[in-house]
Amino acid sequence: MGTGAGSGPGNTAGAAKVVAITGASSGIGEATARRLAADGHRLVLGARRTGRLDALAQEITAAGGTAVHRGLDVTDADDVRAFIAFARERYGRLDVLVNNAGVMPLAPLEALRTDEWDRMIDVNVRGVLHGIAAALPMMRARGGGHIVNIASVGAYEVSPTAAVYCATKFAVRAISEGLRQESAGDIRVTLVSPGVTESELADGMGDPAAREAMKAYRAVALPASAIAGAIAYAVAQPAEVDVNEIVVRPAASAQ
Repeated sequence: MGTGAGSGPGNTAGAAKVVAITGASSGIGEATARRLAADGHRLVLGARRTGRLDALAQEITAAGGTAVHRGLDVTDADDVRAFIAFARERYGRLDVLVNNAGVMPLAPLEALRTDEWDRMIDVNVRGVLHGIAAALPMMRARGGGHIVNIASVGAYEVSPTAAVYCATKFAVRAISEGLRQESAGDIRVTLVSPGVTESELADGMGDPAAREAMKAYRAVALPASAIAGAIAYAVAQPAEVDVNEIVVRPAASAQ
């Protein structure tokens, strides 16, 4: 399959790129898909909820964009490799990977919700590593690429009920910085850390107290499109510009 516009390793600003997005069925992932499709990029969408992915891909295509989708469980390394291989099969290459999939079931440590701890580690940390492991060899072989990891303001600070969640986001920040230092010259690495943002992250909280506290915490929230705009900005930069970290918070909130 031909590589089309922007096929060189550098991928100049404004050129159409092939972008894979994990966790693309809602929230920041969905908003990013809509924004990057509008910017002319070709998308590969992955998430567990394939019905939502199908609807989103159809909407993007109907609006003149280009998007395909595949079911994806980021906790399964083989599934992530298949997802990245799917991108290459459909478009001939992969220019950008947005590691967006994440979960946030907050609770005090003393609640001992160990299954939720494991889930956050599996999705938020291992999922990012699986994406890097699958995409990096392909990008290295082409001589260029861009990995965008979605963290949180929780990558810089810790709050009650969020110890494990923040630990996973601190890990994503550390992984991103390590990859950046190891990749100078060919792979661009961007860490995007949203503050309070409209999403479904809090919907699955099993701890009642944490769920109620989150309602008040999220009273002032950014639309997911604001984070999509930050991602689009980093993706649009010319090959010699590596936007390393972007922190986006609601202007009306200190959080």
